[in-house]
Amino acid sequence: MAVTGAARFVPATRDLGELAEAVHACKGCDLYVDATQAVFGAGPGTAPMVMVGEQPGDREDTAGQPFVGPAGRLLQRALDAAGIDRAEVYVTNAVKHFTFTRGRRLIHKTPSRSDVVACRPWLIAELDSVRPEVVVLLGATAAKSLLGPDFRLTAHRGEVLRLPAGDATVGLGVDPLVVVTVHPSAVLRGRPGDRAEAFDALVADLEVAAGLMGS
Repeated sequence: MAVTGAARFVPATRDLGELAEAVHACKGCDLYVDATQAVFGAGPGTAPMVMVGEQPGDREDTAGQPFVGPAGRLLQRALDAAGIDRAEVYVTNAVKHFTFTRGRRLIHKTPSRSDVVACRPWLIAELDSVRPEVVVLLGATAAKSLLGPDFRLTAHRGEVLRLPAGDATVGLGVDPLVVVTVHPSAVLRGRPGDRAEAFDALVADLEVAAGLMGS
């Protein structure tokens, strides 16, 4: 079977430093052409919790670090409220390059299914390296990257799940507990009058995930 997508560029190592270097040479999909750089995950290599977002935004694309923009700041607030130490969390994205359309400014665009599938080998390598107890999937794109295209976030939000056996996790040497919630950017995009409630709901989901560590 032909090797496609990012799998051609992911080295056999599970050393996070080497993976982070190798990702910059990835041409597993066309997103690398216009993005400033690939944005790999960040955090301790032995983190008990991994959080997976959708993709880098414009701030992350420039900085080369995940969750450093407005959504990252809101995530930090939510982590604090849920009693989760950010220093014990590895954060990354399902897609490693910024997906956008050009206008007067760069406009965020949801990654296509093909881009998510192409980039998945990087995410699998990160999970296999960190080997977390708990994985939190932030938003529908992140959830579908590991739980399949038919997964519905609204039907399973806040539940304790497992990764399905299958192509998405072939070779993954860990079986973490999984919690799915909204992406912090969804809270920011909500109507001003609804944002406090949406934030509290995000915190509640993160509290569920926090309670799973060490279980």
